[in-house]
Amino acid sequence: EAIVTSEELGQDLEHVEVLQKKFEEFQTDLSAHEERVNEVNQFAGKLIQETHPEEELIKSKQDEVNASWQRLKGLALQRQGKLFGAAEVQRFNRDVDETISWIKEKGQLMASDDFGRDLASVQALLRKHEGLERDLAALEDKVKALCAEADRLQQSHPINASQIQVKREELIANWEQIRTLAAERHARLNDSYRLQRFLADFRDLTSWVTEMKALINADELANDVAGAEALLDRHQEHKGEIDAHEDSFKSADESGQALLSAGHYASDEVKEKLTILSDERSALLELWELRRQQYEQCMDLQLFYRDTEQVDNWMSKQEAFLLNEDLGDSLDSVEALLKKHEDFEKSLSAQEEKIT
Repeated sequence: EAIVTSEELGQDLEHVEVLQKKFEEFQTDLSAHEERVNEVNQFAGKLIQETHPEEELIKSKQDEVNASWQRLKGLALQRQGKLFGAAEVQRFNRDVDETISWIKEKGQLMASDDFGRDLASVQALLRKHEGLERDLAALEDKVKALCAEADRLQQSHPINASQIQVKREELIANWEQIRTLAAERHARLNDSYRLQRFLADFRDLTSWVTEMKALINADELANDVAGAEALLDRHQEHKGEIDAHEDSFKSADESGQALLSAGHYASDEVKEKLTILSDERSALLELWELRRQQYEQCMDLQLFYRDTEQVDNWMSKQEAFLLNEDLGDSLDSVEALLKKHEDFEKSLSAQEEKIT
């Protein structure tokens, strides 16, 4: 009876399970004694049937034994129910503690101030965070189930209702906290990603501008018309490549302006980079225009040299014609010479137009 009337219900799930194990051993022993009680009842019945002179005393003792036996079995059932209830409550406590421990472990990860130093590291952190958010989504069902279990246990175990409610509120507080941490970290990682994406575009474009400036400055001025034409063609190709990057410059500028409009934490840096990007683009266009003018001047000069050389060559040939002392020795030959001279004068007029 001392076992079944014990009020000890355990301090934790492990302790309750130890008590349940002991109680199961007691129930086995109790079942073993039931046959002994039956034998006492059978023997008492036999004595009463034989009209034993102590019949009244026998009946009294039989009733006393049966009453004690039924009382013991009733107390055993009560003890079994209490231990079962205690196990439910302690199992709930354990599940809540484990869940809170998991939440706090993940909370330490969420509280990290590492938001990436470049685009690759930010992308890696975002993937890791998305994995944590999937874990949280899966945990949400467990939190809901534990809250529902808390409601049930408070109804079925009113004596433990206040303690169960404390656990329930502790679980909800930790759950709400990590959800807030997760949302805040995701937002910060997105801000970091947008910044690193902008900075990566900035580096790509400024590097490209440097390379393009080097290409534009690389060519020496030509020494002939064909070389000058080739320079102008190549220079125009550079302009095509510059024009092809206009969308990239526009996109980078829009990304930077969006960061500024959102009040991004790195707004000062973004503003500085936007200014540099705009200046670099302007400097590239100015350099291209300057070189275009130089190449066109070079072309004009080479054309002038070519035309001058052609005129010099023509005049050298015509000078030999004019120095010819043959004035003809007949009418036909004189007329032929006059015809040649007229042709020369026409050619001279044409060359004069070219020279002037």
